[in-house]
Amino acid sequence: MSAPPALTYTEFHLLFVLPPITLLALALAVSDRLDRPRETIAGIALLAAIATVYTTPWDNYLIARGVWAYGEGTISGRLWLAPIEEYAFFVLQPVLAGLWFGWLGYAPNPESPIGYRARLAGAGAWVAVAVSSAWLLATSGGLYLGAIAVWAAPIAALQWALGGAVLWRNRRELALGVAIPTLYLSVVDRIAIGLGIWRLSPAHTTGLGVGGLPIEEGVFFLVTTTLVVQGLLLFHWVLARARAGGTAYALAGLIPVGRYREQRGGRGANEPAGSNRASDGIERKRDA
Repeated sequence: MSAPPALTYTEFHLLFVLPPITLLALALAVSDRLDRPRETIAGIALLAAIATVYTTPWDNYLIARGVWAYGEGTISGRLWLAPIEEYAFFVLQPVLAGLWFGWLGYAPNPESPIGYRARLAGAGAWVAVAVSSAWLLATSGGLYLGAIAVWAAPIAALQWALGGAVLWRNRRELALGVAIPTLYLSVVDRIAIGLGIWRLSPAHTTGLGVGGLPIEEGVFFLVTTTLVVQGLLLFHWVLARARAGGTAYALAGLIPVGRYREQRGGRGANEPAGSNRASDGIERKRDA
């Protein structure tokens, strides 16, 4: 009879994922960092739902291919091929990243320029990532890394095509919003691998890593957290535009056509970024 696992997948969530979520939620509840808490909750819920729907077939496919497996006795049950705890993580990661991004404190500026240069550059870069990584799917040891790129890059390209100018103007906020959750999840993932909760197949991974963390896992957390944070930023920006000028004005920020191509107040969609620093990008809140 085999020995019980050192830690189950459920216990992993209880020890490493739920505590930071709880702390962030409590901190936000007693602070004044969120001007519109309901919008924050709605945005996180929307991103969590999208993440679950989009990730489920991808995750189950890779499990079927044997890219990773779970230690004996570490999971409570399966839906399709993925553990129940895996579906929980599809929700918990956006919640963690979303609460952290909310804690950073920001106010979307509906008047931020909506020109095309950053849209095209960002979307083109992500399309290039997807195309250039597709060959990894057919290589020995490249399946997992290639699958991450081909799966995530099209969504990132769409985000940049719709809101690249805003994302670029707020790249520092995005970097901080992405970096901390990515680092934390990478560290606890390394702990989980060390405890045998899950293991990656040498046949489908590159064998490269940092401090015992397979490079594929770090890349996964980086790109998925990026998708969540970019999605939340665009969500709040569109709502801010809706409050400022109605639904048509909000949607024109994503697809700048017609009379709404021009910014309210006469600023052109392609006006230079430095023309009015007071109204550019997302402005950080100041603590009282």
